[in-house]
Amino acid sequence: MEQKFPVDFLWGGAIAACQAEGAFQEGGRGLAVSDVSFYDEKLDRKDLSRHRKMTSEDIEKAIQDQGTRYYPKRHGIDFYHHYAEDIALCAEMGFTVFRFSIAWSRVFPTGEETIPNPEALSFYDRVIDEIVRHGMKPLVTLSHFEMPLALTENYNGWQDRRLISFFRHFANTMFERYSDRVKLWVSFNEINAGNFSSFKSTGVVQDRTENYEQAVYQAVHHQFVAAALIKQDLARKAPDNQLGCMIAYFATYPATSKPEDVLAAQMEDELANLYYTDTMIHGRYPHYAKRIWKEKGVQLDILKEDQTVMQNYPPDFLAISYYMSSVAAADLDGAEETEANLRQTLVNPYLESSDWGWQIDPLGLRYSLNHLYGRYQMPLFIVENGLGAEDELTADLQVHDDYRIHYLESHIQAMAEAVEDGVELMGYTTWSALDIISSGTSEMSKRYGFIYVDQDDLGNGSLKRYKKDSFYWYQNWIKGQ
Repeated sequence: MEQKFPVDFLWGGAIAACQAEGAFQEGGRGLAVSDVSFYDEKLDRKDLSRHRKMTSEDIEKAIQDQGTRYYPKRHGIDFYHHYAEDIALCAEMGFTVFRFSIAWSRVFPTGEETIPNPEALSFYDRVIDEIVRHGMKPLVTLSHFEMPLALTENYNGWQDRRLISFFRHFANTMFERYSDRVKLWVSFNEINAGNFSSFKSTGVVQDRTENYEQAVYQAVHHQFVAAALIKQDLARKAPDNQLGCMIAYFATYPATSKPEDVLAAQMEDELANLYYTDTMIHGRYPHYAKRIWKEKGVQLDILKEDQTVMQNYPPDFLAISYYMSSVAAADLDGAEETEANLRQTLVNPYLESSDWGWQIDPLGLRYSLNHLYGRYQMPLFIVENGLGAEDELTADLQVHDDYRIHYLESHIQAMAEAVEDGVELMGYTTWSALDIISSGTSEMSKRYGFIYVDQDDLGNGSLKRYKKDSFYWYQNWIKGQ
């Protein structure tokens, strides 16, 4: 492939604390919303509605934990004890950036403490020092579905405005300690997950609200305000740092050229994607927001100071996760549907699908990058992109994942074309650097990494790390840049 990327382009991979770290009972960590997610042996991989919304009963069972359910994200892949080995493996691949998250629930176990947990700070000191020592730039996500569960129990999550100050205190604690070594930050992972996976994103519990849509949209509004406030704080504390916003982007195609389908696709793009990016980047709600609120019975509590800080402190870059595209139609009767990163979408007959029903569309990435850059003229950063698959560790301890290599190569080719189109692209961190617990299904068998981790869905295994074929492919690719 002809080299088309800037010389300072950042190549790397990503993980999240709630899927990798483990050690949930060590170092003073508190329970997080992710700790409620359980492994279901009867899970339908293509119908994840059961795992989208957690109930009060689920939370109570998770807190009591009588051993009737297994909670994989509490254990992750034990990055807490293997971080030095894992970071060294990523450096061996040639990463120039490593994306990870700092677990809010480890630093402030209930979210309300004023003094940070010293054991947590010591751990993240070591992690960041190790990343920097290996010549990589840390890219830190502040909220990656790891908010303290106590904030759900005491405030029903981000529905309560008081979470803004709790999160701001957490963020500023991180800025003050790490802004000398961390120059790139993301406020909220996939902030539009409030639209399709509300509990893990906002901590709102549906059976505790009278109007669920009202609660979720108000929660996301508070996140918008919090993101702007911490951008203001970072700009004052460390003006050489950058803070980005992030969404899970779903390129949306009309099912046909029928005008009704074209309009349906436009409205779906606005509802699922642009509502969030328009608001965060432009610093105000878009014109179509009023209709969305009206149709959902939402009346937001928006303070004047909210509008001021959102207008004055937009993000520095737009980060996206991209896994697949989606299809919309005005008439859904009889249409075949599939999952799209926890969102239902129509099946696109022109695309292949993964074993989880996620449709593979590298050209859609080029389309998405051009669409977003053309709309915002803001630097873009692909912080998640990858293929979940069932990998086999052979008798001679090899993993031949040519399917993953093909997926990543085709998406990098699409990125290269987008750069040639004129898109300003900062970097690319695949999902994931090594195998971790699946965010949506809490499976270990849905593997994304370049590095195989010996662990099954119930947490059994040696936890040994093995390099896949894709490890060497990515290493050679980065070396050639």
